[in-house]
Amino acid sequence: MFERIAELAIRRSRLILIVAAVAVALMGVLGAGAFGKLLGGGYDDPASQSTRAGNVIDEKFGGETNLVLLVRASEGQAPEGQAPEGQAPEGQASEGHASGVDAPAAQRSGHALVADLKKDRRLENLISYWDTASPDLRSKDGREAMVLAHVKGDDTDRDKNAESIIDAYTGPYEGALTIKAGGGAAVTSEMGTQSGEDLLLAEGIAVPLTLLLLLLVFGSLVAALLPLAIGLIAIAGTFAELYVLGSVTDVSVFAINLTTALGLGLGIDYALLMVSRFREQLAAGASVDDAVRRTVSTAGRTVAFSAATVAAALAALLVFPQYFLRSFGYAGIGVVVIAAVSTLFVMPALFVVLGTRINSGRLPWAKRGRTASRTPLWGRLAATVMRRPALTALPVLAILLLAASPLLGITFGTPDERVLPEDAKSRQVSSVLREKFNGNDDAALHVVIDEAISKAPLKSYADELSGLKGVVRVETSEGTYAQGRSTPADPGDKKTLGRPDAQRINVVSTVTPKSDEAQSLVEEVRAVAGPPGSNPLVGGVDAVLVDSKDSIGDRLPIAVALVAVTTFILLFLFTGSVVQPLRALILNMISLGATLGVMTWIFQDGNLSSLLGFTAQPMEVSMTVLMFCIAFGLSMDYEVFVTSRIKELHDQGEDNESAVTHGLGHTGRIVTAAACLLAVSFFAFGTAQLSFMQLFGLGSGLAILIDAVAVRGILVPAAMRLLGRSAWYAPGPLRKLHGRFGLSEGGPAAGQEGATEPPYARDSTRV
Repeated sequence: MFERIAELAIRRSRLILIVAAVAVALMGVLGAGAFGKLLGGGYDDPASQSTRAGNVIDEKFGGETNLVLLVRASEGQAPEGQAPEGQAPEGQASEGHASGVDAPAAQRSGHALVADLKKDRRLENLISYWDTASPDLRSKDGREAMVLAHVKGDDTDRDKNAESIIDAYTGPYEGALTIKAGGGAAVTSEMGTQSGEDLLLAEGIAVPLTLLLLLLVFGSLVAALLPLAIGLIAIAGTFAELYVLGSVTDVSVFAINLTTALGLGLGIDYALLMVSRFREQLAAGASVDDAVRRTVSTAGRTVAFSAATVAAALAALLVFPQYFLRSFGYAGIGVVVIAAVSTLFVMPALFVVLGTRINSGRLPWAKRGRTASRTPLWGRLAATVMRRPALTALPVLAILLLAASPLLGITFGTPDERVLPEDAKSRQVSSVLREKFNGNDDAALHVVIDEAISKAPLKSYADELSGLKGVVRVETSEGTYAQGRSTPADPGDKKTLGRPDAQRINVVSTVTPKSDEAQSLVEEVRAVAGPPGSNPLVGGVDAVLVDSKDSIGDRLPIAVALVAVTTFILLFLFTGSVVQPLRALILNMISLGATLGVMTWIFQDGNLSSLLGFTAQPMEVSMTVLMFCIAFGLSMDYEVFVTSRIKELHDQGEDNESAVTHGLGHTGRIVTAAACLLAVSFFAFGTAQLSFMQLFGLGSGLAILIDAVAVRGILVPAAMRLLGRSAWYAPGPLRKLHGRFGLSEGGPAAGQEGATEPPYARDSTRV
C-alpha cells in the first residue's frame, strides 16, 4: 500500500497538491461555522437520575432555575447613618426606615425589572423577591435581592438566549439598582466566552514559537514550513468535521481547544518525521524519487501505525455518555486521521515538487550536510544506559513514582464557577449567594415525583427531608418545611411546584456546593423513602456531580481495557513481539501516573495556585480522563517513532543492543524536537483563565516531555537491555500470524544508511 502511495505521489504530485488546496479551502469555509454549532456544558450522563429529574422539570414545571439575577440597591438607597455593608445586624434593613432593596426607589425599580423580565419570552418560572417578599430571596443585610428564572431552549438556543439576556439586563438599572448574572446559564456563557479568548491567546503564543523551533530543528525555511502546513490542514479539516457533527449531535465548544493543540502538534510531529527521513535519504545520495519511495515505505508506515495507536486511545472517550468527553473523541480522532492522511499524500507530493530545494532558505547557523534525524547525543545516552541499565533506570523510576504519590489523595469534581477567574461576574454572584443569603437556592437539590401524590404523604416526606443535617428548608406545593415547622405555600408556589400528575420539591441547604458534605446530602436525600408507591428522582448541581462520577467510574474500566487491548494488538502487528507491547504499556502507565500526580499536587492541593492564578479544587473528573487518553495516545506516538527504527535495524541483522543504540541515535533528535513542538502547543494553554484548561494544557505538555526524555531516553533502552533477546519474543502461532498480517519497515536503506557503526556505539554491548 505504501509503495503505491509513493508511486502515486511521484506520478501525480501536482494533481494531488491542487486537490489538497481545493479541499483545504472548502474545509476552511465549512469549518468557519463550527463555532456556531458547538455547545457549553455536557458534563452529565443523559441516563442518570439527575438528568431524568431535570427532564421532568423541563417538561412539566418550566425548567430548573439556571439564571440568578443578583440585584443590588444603589448606595443612595440606604438612609443616612446606616452602617456600611456587612456591618449591619441581620434584619436591620427591614426595621425602622425602609432601606436597601426595600427602599421606595428600589421597590419601584425592582417591580419594573420583574415586569420587563416577565415579558421576555426567553424566560419562564420567574421568581423574585419583589413578587414574593420572601426573606430567603433577600440578603441578610438587605442590600441585595434575587430574581430566579429558567432560560428556555435546547442546549444551542439556551446558550445564545442566556448570553443575550445577560447583555440586556446586567449593569445599572434605572439608577436605583445594579444587576449581575449568576447561575448555571451565566457560568456556561462566561466559560464559552473565556474559552474563545484563551484559544486566541494560546494560538498567538504557540504558532510563532512552533515556527521558531522548526527553524532551529531544520535550519531551513522551506523545510520548516512544511510541517506547519500539515498542522494547519489538520486543524482546518477537523473544524469542518466538528461543524458537520455539531449539526447532527451535541458537541462541546471545548473540542476546539483540543483541535488546535493536537492538530498543530500532531500534524507537525508526523510531517517532522517525514521531512527528516526525506532529507536523510537525499543526504545519503538517493535520487528524489527513490528518497520519496523510501520515506513513504518507512516513515510513512510509522506515521500510519502511530496515528492508529493515538486514534485507538482517543476512541476510548466514545464509551462515555457525557458529550463533553465524546466531543474530544470526535475531535481527536478526526485530527489524527486528517493529519496522517495529509502527511501520507500531501507531504510526498511536496517532496517531489520541491526535490532538493527542500533545503532552500538555509539559515546562517545551519551546517551544510547535516541531517535532521541523526545525533550522537542520544546514541551515547542509550549506550550509557545499556551498559548500566539498573543504575541509570532505578533513580528515574524512583522520581516518577514519587511524582505519582499525590494520586493517593486524589478527589474528583465537575466544573463550576470556580474554574473562572475571580473577577468573573457569575463567580462573584455565587460567592455572594453563599455568604449573604440564607441557603443557596441556585445549588438546591430538586426532587421530582412524576406521578400524582396526595397531600398527607407529600407533607410527611417533605418534613422528613427538612430534618436532614444542613437542610435549611424544603419547598413544596403544600408549604415550606424547616426543622419541623411549616408555612403554607403561596399561590405561586402551588403553580410552580405542584401539578395533578407530578410534584417538585426543592431542598435548600447551607452546605458548600460540590463539597463532600453536599455529595453526602445527595445520598441522604436519595436514601429517604418517598411517598408510598412513588419513585422520587433527585437532581441539582450536586446530584449531577455524584451521577457523573458514578457514570465515568463505571465506564472507566471499559475505556482502559479498550486502550490496552487495541494498543497491544497494534504494537504486536508492528513489532511481531508480545513483549514489546507489554513493555510499552507498563512504561506508559508509570509516566502517566507521574503526570497525574504532579497535576493533583498543583491543581487539587493548591501548590503554584498564586503563580498560575487558579482556585484549588478537586480534580475535574472529565478533564482527568481526557488527559489520560491524550497523554497515553501521544506516548504511544513516540513509542512507535522509536520502536520503528529499532525494529528496522534489528530486522537488518543488528543485535538487540546495537539496534537500540543506533535506533535512538537516529530518532532521538526527531523525538526530542517533536516533543518540544507538541508540548509548546499544549503548554500555551497554561496561559488560560479557565483552570481546567490550564490543567489540560500543562498536564498534557508535561506528559509529553516526561515520556520523550525519561521514558524514551532512559527507561526504554534500560528495559531493552534487561530483556535482551526476549524483547522480540512471540509464540509460534503468533509469529505466523504476524508473518501474514503484520506490517513493519523492511528492506535495506538507500545508501546503506546505518551500515556504518557510529563511534559512540562500539562498546554498547559491554555489560
